[in-house]
Amino acid sequence: MADKKLEVVSGLQLWQWRNQAIASAKKYNISPAEVDWLLLELAGLDRLALRLESFKDWAEIEMALPLEDLDQLWQRRLNERLPVQYITGITPWRNFKIAVSKAVLIPRPETECLIDLAVAAATHPGAAPFLPSGHWADLGTGSGAIALGLADALPQATIHAVDFSPEALEIAGYNAHNLGFDNQVKFYQGSWWEPLAALTGQFSGMVSNPPYIPTSTVATLQPEVVRHEPHLALDGGGDGLDYIRRLIEISPQYLRPGGVWLIEMMAGQADTVQTLLQTQGSYYDIKIHPDLAGIERFAMAYVHGGS
Repeated sequence: MADKKLEVVSGLQLWQWRNQAIASAKKYNISPAEVDWLLLELAGLDRLALRLESFKDWAEIEMALPLEDLDQLWQRRLNERLPVQYITGITPWRNFKIAVSKAVLIPRPETECLIDLAVAAATHPGAAPFLPSGHWADLGTGSGAIALGLADALPQATIHAVDFSPEALEIAGYNAHNLGFDNQVKFYQGSWWEPLAALTGQFSGMVSNPPYIPTSTVATLQPEVVRHEPHLALDGGGDGLDYIRRLIEISPQYLRPGGVWLIEMMAGQADTVQTLLQTQGSYYDIKIHPDLAGIERFAMAYVHGGS
């Protein structure tokens, strides 16, 4: 992830490549906007220059990689359905640019809502006064997006981010360093709450976007997802709820009374998750929240106390 030597192309060369790439995107039923997103990130162009095509007359444009390499990657986007985020190595998320690789799930726009829900839970009038501070957990952190979002939104809190994958943690650690959150976010390799046993009963909140796709459904997802994103971060077992069940069962012993439990889930799982939370007995004020598309995507609750 060190800085690389910049390559130089003419504006005319890049304009010609862009036209060819847009035509091929339409042919392969890929959004032509992806071409401009690549050029924004890899050629440093701005939206106005792209819209007016004024860069066509520029003598030199510095790029992060040779035009031939860019074209090879674009061919992989077309033929192998390689996600554009893996081509650039970054993706926008909230107000950040998050580094990504094939070791991590690409953070989705809908997951940004988890941060807003966490802040709302921590600051509403009846909330426990300790919620905006203290210890928060991001379980299954992947790229670190949720942990960084929490750190940004709850500056008085310490965020403990856990992932089973050392490769994912390397990316997450890079993102925390790059975005200036080294001191506020701590990373742990392991399974869910296990690395945080020393802080049992001390957490103000837990946020997680666990694997929740049923095993039989994984193979039917978009080819971009099936072929390139880590299945470890997708496959939630037979009904998709293996890890959510576990988080429901064990989280109360780690959270303070009045602490927040918050997860993302799949369309169609809300009723079961709500029933599981009610049946477990440690949770109150259980609510289901929709994403921006109106899909019941998030479950939130508070805990009565340790169990």
